[in-house]
Amino acid sequence: MSIPTNDQLIIYADGGSRGNPGPAGAGAVLFKGNESVAEISHFLGVATNNVAEYTALVLGLEKAHELGYQNVEVRMDSELVVRQMIGQYKVKNAGLIPLFMKARGLASRFPKFAIVHVRRELNKDADRLANLAMDSNNL
Repeated sequence: MSIPTNDQLIIYADGGSRGNPGPAGAGAVLFKGNESVAEISHFLGVATNNVAEYTALVLGLEKAHELGYQNVEVRMDSELVVRQMIGQYKVKNAGLIPLFMKARGLASRFPKFAIVHVRRELNKDADRLANLAMDSNNL
């Protein structure tokens, strides 16, 4: 499926860990305009918060690519991930390097790609899905 490049997809992505490391989850919501086109909630097992954040980003980008979008903007409340993705911070944690490389590779597939930091209260849908994933471990 091919989506026109002027149809921007907004991805809200968030990850969390209870214990850091601890039970972790990743969530993402993909919006075209005001309409949600996909939701992702994925339990990760035991992981750090930063691994969960990067995994949420990767899952959101994979879904956007699968759906054929060309113009993607990611919004996350993880300042670390956003700054690493735009090159302001180096990735020093060896455990994050593979996830960072995967995210950068996925991002490069989109003719138009941006990633921005948003306040936590603007990322509630993705946060809800990350928590849902963490809660699924207790079911």
